[in-house]
Amino acid sequence: MSYLDDFLHRHPEIENVELVLVDPGGITRGKWAPVSTLKKAFGDGVNFPLSLHGLDVWGNEVEETGLHISSGDLDGFCIAVPHTLCAVPWGAGSTDDFAASAADKAKTAQLLLQTLTPDRKPFENCARTVLQRAVARLTDKGLTPVCAFELEFHLLRTDGLSTGQFEVASFDETPQAQFMYGLDALAEKSGVFADIRKAANWADLPVDTIVKEAGPGQYEINLNHRDDALRAADDVILLRRIVKECARMHGYAATFMAKPFADQPGNGKHVHASQLDQTGTNIFSGDGENGEGDARLRHEVAGLLATMSEMALVFVNTHNGFRRMAPGSYAPTRVNWGPNNRSVSVRLPAAPDIAKRIEHRVSGADANPYLVLAAILLAIDEGLDRAVEPMPELTGNAYDDATPNRGDSLPTTQAAAADLLSHSAVSYTH
Repeated sequence: MSYLDDFLHRHPEIENVELVLVDPGGITRGKWAPVSTLKKAFGDGVNFPLSLHGLDVWGNEVEETGLHISSGDLDGFCIAVPHTLCAVPWGAGSTDDFAASAADKAKTAQLLLQTLTPDRKPFENCARTVLQRAVARLTDKGLTPVCAFELEFHLLRTDGLSTGQFEVASFDETPQAQFMYGLDALAEKSGVFADIRKAANWADLPVDTIVKEAGPGQYEINLNHRDDALRAADDVILLRRIVKECARMHGYAATFMAKPFADQPGNGKHVHASQLDQTGTNIFSGDGENGEGDARLRHEVAGLLATMSEMALVFVNTHNGFRRMAPGSYAPTRVNWGPNNRSVSVRLPAAPDIAKRIEHRVSGADANPYLVLAAILLAIDEGLDRAVEPMPELTGNAYDDATPNRGDSLPTTQAAAADLLSHSAVSYTH
C-alpha cells in the first residue's frame, strides 16, 4: 500500500484507472474504473471472472477449458502487480495532445493484475503464474534469469479508409524499397516515437533502440535486459499497450500481428536470455572457449532444440502466425542453432564474454510473453539437467537445402503444432 500511497501523492490528478489482465493468447483485457479501485487492487483484489483466462484471440469463450458456464463462471481475485502502476496519456479524461503536454495533465493510470483463485491461491491458468513457476525452477538452482525482448510491429493508416480497412503508414509503401534501418522512415514518424518514449519513461520501461524494419511501415523496438524475468514479460505487455495507444493518438493503428500482409515480412518477438549465478556472474562467461561456461550454453541450446517443435504452439499461437514461418523471411522454419546467424531458430549473438546469451527467434510478436518465456526457461532448465550436447551448429543459410545441419522442420500449421503439444511427454510443460 505504501507504493500506492506514494503514486497517488505524486499524481493527485489521476481520476481513472485502466485495470489490465492478459489472456492465454496474449491479448490485454480488463476495464476502466475510478481511481478508488486501486485500493482494492492493492488490498484484497478486484473481482474478475476466471473465464477471462479461457478466451480465444477473438474474445470468444472456449467451453473446453471448463472455466465458463459449466463451472458457474466463477470470479477470482485479481491483485496488483505494483511496479506496473503508471500514468498513461490515454483513457477517460486524459489529454488529447500528449505530444505537447506535461505528465501532470494525464487523468488515467494503468495497472497490470495477476489472477488468484476464489480462495486466493495462485490460479494455474493465469500466464503470469505459469512464468513464476518456471522462474522458480531456475532460482531453486541458485540461478537468476536475465531476459530481454525485441518486438516488431506495423504502423497502419486508417484515415480516409472504410471501416476495418488498413494501409501501411509510411512513404516506403512498395516492397521494392525496404528502407531497412532508414533514418528518414523514423523521422517521418518522429512524433509517434517521441510519445512512445515519453509514455515508456512514465512506465519505467527500459526502451533501448527503435529501428526501421524490412517491411513497409514496419518497425522494431528493443527492450534492455532485466534480471527479473517476470518484469521483462510485464514490459512487453506495457510496451504493446503504449505503442498501440500512442499510434492511435496520432491517427494510426499499430499491429503486432505475426503476419499482417501475405507478401511482406511478419512481426517476430525475439527473446534474449542468460542467467546469473549467486555471485552475480553470467554463467556463460569467464571460462574460455572450451570451458564450463560454453558447456552450459550448449546444454541450454540442446534443451531448447529438444522441445522446440512440441512448444511451437506456445511460440506461434494463431493460424496467422504460421504464415510468418516462411523460407527466406528471417523467421525460422527449422530446429537449428548457430553463432551470429539470423536464419536459425536459436542464435548466439556476437557479444563480449560478460554478455554471452541465447537469442530465441521463433515467437510471433503477438504471442503471450509470459508463456513464451516460461517455455524457454523450462527448456533451459531441462537442458541444464540433461547436460547433453546439441546437434551440430549451422553455418550459412538455414533456408538453403544444400546447407548442412538444417534440422527438422518446425510444424507449419496450427493443427500440426496442437497435435505435437497434445502428445508431448515432457512433464515439465504442465
